[in-house]
Amino acid sequence: MFRPYTLQEGEFLVKLARRAIEEFLRTGKKIEPPADTPPRLLQDTYGVFTTLETYLGPDKTELRGCIGFPRGFRDVAHAVIESAIAAATEDPRFEPVKLEELSNIVIEVSILSPLQEIKGSRKELLSKVTIGRHGLVVERGVFSGLLLPQVPVEYCWDVIDFLNETCIKAFLPPNCWLDEDTVIYVYEAQVFKEVKPNGPVTERDLVKEYEERCKGRSSSTHNTQ
Repeated sequence: MFRPYTLQEGEFLVKLARRAIEEFLRTGKKIEPPADTPPRLLQDTYGVFTTLETYLGPDKTELRGCIGFPRGFRDVAHAVIESAIAAATEDPRFEPVKLEELSNIVIEVSILSPLQEIKGSRKELLSKVTIGRHGLVVERGVFSGLLLPQVPVEYCWDVIDFLNETCIKAFLPPNCWLDEDTVIYVYEAQVFKEVKPNGPVTERDLVKEYEERCKGRSSSTHNTQ
């Protein structure tokens, strides 16, 4: 299981993301990692995604932006700053976040393990993806799509749904994963999220969430981050 950081380090990263967004929206300037940044966060080069959600109440949120670096950017601390600002201002699906919105936005930071290409037959592929543990990247030619591991948990997808939706995210046919020319990667993520805007930070257990949320429910398809 990929869990490189403590809850305290995860909390630091989420607060860093919020501070970076607030400063950029207020002044247009990008902050640097502060002096008290844990050393590992300035050394590790894991992939990072920052997700912003509008808070609608306990366990009720709506996507507001999500951008990141699947293969890393400089170091984790700088990647969080860059991805947080981009999620707030550059996600083409949304208008840029306004400063006054930030007090009603929940911030989530995902730390990604290195991508691993899935080898073998397409049938074997199904047994190599675990909902709640893995995220997916699909690539074919100039087309590429990524879905974070929390996405199929939130929508109760099975593995086939997850593969289909990642193909759609790449602007490819839903069954593109059946084509041997399609390259498919898996990765894991450690996910830290605010309970409420600017509130306590928790580490999500996506496998447990999937079991609790989706037991006995039929899958459905949606497009998301």
